[in-house]
Amino acid sequence: MKQKIGSLVFALIVGLGNLYAQDVTTVEATDNDISDNLDLEAVASLFGEAEDLEDFEKKLNDPDTQISNLDLNEDGEVDYLRVVETSKDETHLVTIQAVIAEEQYQDVAVIDVEKGNDDDTNVQVVGDVYMYGPDYIITPVYVHPPVVVIWFWGPYYNPWRSPYYWGYYPPYYRPWRPYPTPRYRTNVHVHVNVNNSYSRTTVRKSSTSVELQNKTRKNDFGSKNPDKSYATRNEGSKSKQDLNNNKGTEKVNNSKTENAKESTGKKVQDDWKTESEKQGTESNVKDNRASVPSNESNAKPAAKPAAKPAAKPATKPKSNPRKR
Repeated sequence: MKQKIGSLVFALIVGLGNLYAQDVTTVEATDNDISDNLDLEAVASLFGEAEDLEDFEKKLNDPDTQISNLDLNEDGEVDYLRVVETSKDETHLVTIQAVIAEEQYQDVAVIDVEKGNDDDTNVQVVGDVYMYGPDYIITPVYVHPPVVVIWFWGPYYNPWRSPYYWGYYPPYYRPWRPYPTPRYRTNVHVHVNVNNSYSRTTVRKSSTSVELQNKTRKNDFGSKNPDKSYATRNEGSKSKQDLNNNKGTEKVNNSKTENAKESTGKKVQDDWKTESEKQGTESNVKDNRASVPSNESNAKPAAKPAAKPAAKPATKPKSNPRKR
């Protein structure tokens, strides 16, 4: 008898538990943010390995490494990132812009490059406020001075402004589909050079860079989508650094650079040349104009066509490869 009563009590408890469980709604938190789709440490690392800004733009859009996972216009393909440079005196501002539509660009990040009084060069990678929130700044310390920085102060320097735009891209570029953000975050870390270090700060060193950015910033996507700004997406969070802290993201560091100066420049020899010049190869862009064969009937012109297409193309067309 006691055994039967015990069984009935147990069954009653289990039944009540199931009843209450049916009223419980499980909410699964989503911690992915737009800013997770372009790792600025990876950007800083690539900048340190580029031979010039043309090469830097190529590395940003390399379909084999897939450094970016940004699809701001949500067309199912990662946005092409163009590089635009402006300068004033001893300061160069390198702007990374997502090409999202015809005549539509969105600043993603800028790189401040400024020579100090002692001829050392300071570099900071600054996330755009719309994408990363205010004062999300990474200061890379490179084990070796980046060639691209040496190029800025060298005798062969020419200002760089990407000649590419919506519907017209370099021959190497093949659009790819974005990965799920967690997978991207895992894959992109292999492209961060851990021999350098990347420290976080909220202090931007170059006031001249701020001045240049205020004059040239593109915010076409942000102006049309204010509800997707960092402040709106992450209410209560000051910047991307807060998200990183909440996720337990740690900066990459290495004992080789613990005592290094936050400087990346050195004086340039008069006979210094880029790697492509040393190898006797030619770039497909000269004086900011793309070299496109004119004897092919289907070749795309270097100049932008006057007429705008009636509708946005389903996919981003590629330019014809240069003849070899």
